[in-house]
Amino acid sequence: MPNSKQVSIPTFKQVQKAYLKIRDKVHRTPVMKSQKVNERAGGALYFKCENFQKVGAFKFRGATHAVGNLSDEDAKNGVATHSSGNHAQAVALAAKQRGIPAHIVMPENAPKVKVNAVRDYGANITFSESTQESREATLEEVIQKTGATFIHPYDNPNIIMGQGSAAIELLEDKPELDIILAPVGGGGLISGTAIAASGFSPETKVIGTEPEVANDAYLSFKTGERHPVQSTDTVADGLRTSLSELTFNCIQQHVDDIVTVTEDEIIEAMRFIWERMKIIIEPSCAVPVAAVFNGKVDVSDKKAGIIITGGNIDLDHLPWQDFEN
Repeated sequence: MPNSKQVSIPTFKQVQKAYLKIRDKVHRTPVMKSQKVNERAGGALYFKCENFQKVGAFKFRGATHAVGNLSDEDAKNGVATHSSGNHAQAVALAAKQRGIPAHIVMPENAPKVKVNAVRDYGANITFSESTQESREATLEEVIQKTGATFIHPYDNPNIIMGQGSAAIELLEDKPELDIILAPVGGGGLISGTAIAASGFSPETKVIGTEPEVANDAYLSFKTGERHPVQSTDTVADGLRTSLSELTFNCIQQHVDDIVTVTEDEIIEAMRFIWERMKIIIEPSCAVPVAAVFNGKVDVSDKKAGIIITGGNIDLDHLPWQDFEN
């Protein structure tokens, strides 16, 4: 596993360079708005819709950059990673496009829709228990067997640089944003977003959002010491991982604040967006929406960008149905 303590925080110029490398391989996703949403929020919200990205999530940006940057020697035995779903799909497709194998470790509780998608991209799946320790131990076994190169979901500068390309596009389309909000899991997206904003629009504040029950990034940010996630019992399945030292350092240097929301708030915000905007968003991307709707972030008379991270949903188990049952 890489030791992020020895890795420098990516620079804005590196994020810009990554964007130029991958922009012909990824979708430039739309920025959408809704009058009803703005009325409720009390400000102008602009949604960067990465649910319309290839594989249905922003993760394809980072995976495309990281897999594309491998040398032929590092790529010859393929790539491997662990992921609850969207990074898994992204690595699987990026590997397929490069013509190399992908070996993916997925937790047993990964959404069925994401497992099926990873298989459809031709990747080899190995299941593990849902804990971070089990995922990493299983991945080590897979790497020992295959000789594949590890593409970490977020503890990888090339991943962070690629993820930052979404914020570059958002700020190109809406350069006057006062705030950008993004969910925080392992921290790859918020790191790339904050680095991009620091160079492209330094006056724009970047705020991370997190489930209250999986609030390791919030605790880490507030205390100045990195905390591991204590619970994965959140509907936001993409936000069940802990920060790495690399992403924690990026957050400390570039992020303005981190706030948390409850499970009820996440589910209600997700359903509101489905019903009012008619777009499919995952629970993870409902977290920043919930933060605005419930006054955790004040957008009154402001312009705020929200990165909608993905739209891969198990339609047999919608959160509000499970919640009501």
